[in-house]
Amino acid sequence: MRLAARDVKGVAAFLASDECQNVVVLTGAGVSCAAGIPDFRSPGGMYDTLQPELITAMPEERAAMARDPTTVVLKDMFLRNQFPYHEVRRPFILGTQRQQWKATLFHRFLEVLDAKGKLLKLVTQNIDGLDFQTCIPPEKICACHGSVGRAACEGCGAPVAFDDFCERVRANIKDINGVDANAPSESSEMLCDACRRPLLKPTTVLFGASLPQSFFEVLEEELPQAELVIVAGTSLVVSPANLIALGAPGSTPRIICDWNDVGRGVGIDCASTAREDVWLEGDADDCAVDLAACGWLEELSDLRANYPKRVV
Repeated sequence: MRLAARDVKGVAAFLASDECQNVVVLTGAGVSCAAGIPDFRSPGGMYDTLQPELITAMPEERAAMARDPTTVVLKDMFLRNQFPYHEVRRPFILGTQRQQWKATLFHRFLEVLDAKGKLLKLVTQNIDGLDFQTCIPPEKICACHGSVGRAACEGCGAPVAFDDFCERVRANIKDINGVDANAPSESSEMLCDACRRPLLKPTTVLFGASLPQSFFEVLEEELPQAELVIVAGTSLVVSPANLIALGAPGSTPRIICDWNDVGRGVGIDCASTAREDVWLEGDADDCAVDLAACGWLEELSDLRANYPKRVV
């Protein structure tokens, strides 16, 4: 057994010990909510705010989006009609260019974890790029669902400078939220300079597309070395990203940081004695402070005042 106690004190003590040197972290949308970025299912998220009737699409496409908002980010939909993705993502793309959202306290906790020499790999399902605002070396970050802060052609893969892409978004994509008075009244295609197809987009992984090879390298190379796996702000329902938790070595404690016992839905029973799994109930920032009680609060003290609790 690696944990002296299966609670936050036991986890924090193990985290600070010499026995714990290789930590793999899996994060989801919940770690970015405090930055003001809602997840799909929270108030203000895509499930809550999508208005298919305003999107440039065929009636059957709008009906599909009304039934399931994630249709907007399906690869099949994008290859057929790029406007739903671009019109829904327009504020996020341009806000990312302005650096409208900042890394949260949990992101900074991971920065401290890396400074202590304990972060082996951070796998993030988030496309917001907040992880890259930290001092964590980019090679330690696997953005397994891509990033909205980079752009390329979904067809031929040719990259485009992000600032240039954003200018095209401003000029070609209508604002379905009615906030930008300078936006065009109708959307028009943005052609790739290389293949001349209208498939330019942020380098996010669309639903139905394969994850990058770097993710599978984490499963094969880093995850078997993990002495602790921390899971924060994710429902664990998205596969194969959830394999970071499900595929952890049997002797490795898995720490679930979330308001909900999300592990139970995928077979992680934190009440079982079969292995050392711990559910730390709360939001990601609060869990970061609790874990930093292992002796790292000084590093987080100044940041704590600057990162308020969840923004709704």
